[in-house]
Amino acid sequence: MRITKYTHSCVRLEHDGRVLVIDPGTWSEPRALVGADAVLVSHEHVDHIDVLRLAGLGVPVFVPEGAALPDLAPLPVTRVRPGERFTAAGIEVTAVGGRHATIHDGQPDCANLGYLVADAVYHPGDSLHPPGRPLRTLLVPAQASWLKLTEAIDFATGIGAPEVFPIHDAQLNERGLASVNGWFGETVPGYRYLAPGQTA
Repeated sequence: MRITKYTHSCVRLEHDGRVLVIDPGTWSEPRALVGADAVLVSHEHVDHIDVLRLAGLGVPVFVPEGAALPDLAPLPVTRVRPGERFTAAGIEVTAVGGRHATIHDGQPDCANLGYLVADAVYHPGDSLHPPGRPLRTLLVPAQASWLKLTEAIDFATGIGAPEVFPIHDAQLNERGLASVNGWFGETVPGYRYLAPGQTA
């Protein structure tokens, strides 16, 4: 499976001529969606979904059950429950988790699903919910208002995937990104940074 990282949490997966895009938010590049066959959205925050862009795309969009989104009437939306297994872009996907990580002091969270794609690649959205099975590639959140770096490192080492790539990193400047990459690189086997547009 070919993986291309775009800005922040957006990832494009290509397999057997099909294209599945995860979390194409307002911070990600529109080109991530070119030729997409389906889209997975982990949760309702705009850094993970751009409703207007998806409305013009005309492909199936999978969102968590209970996600509070603007009017999605023009979108072919499928609401997904935690634990549900379904097919998107011809690829088997399992929905994992259920809630967004706590941001601060009990502030309201929202529905959040991680997606295990082809039992091989895991995108947790805005959570550190483990996938519950071995996998080949982990996409680990690198920075967020709800996240401490040590939690992300523990999450990645606990999963033990042979490949680990960072996501959720758009708020890091060059110095912050160098620091985060240094810590992950020293502590997480298989870690490699992908710049936006870079493919693994």
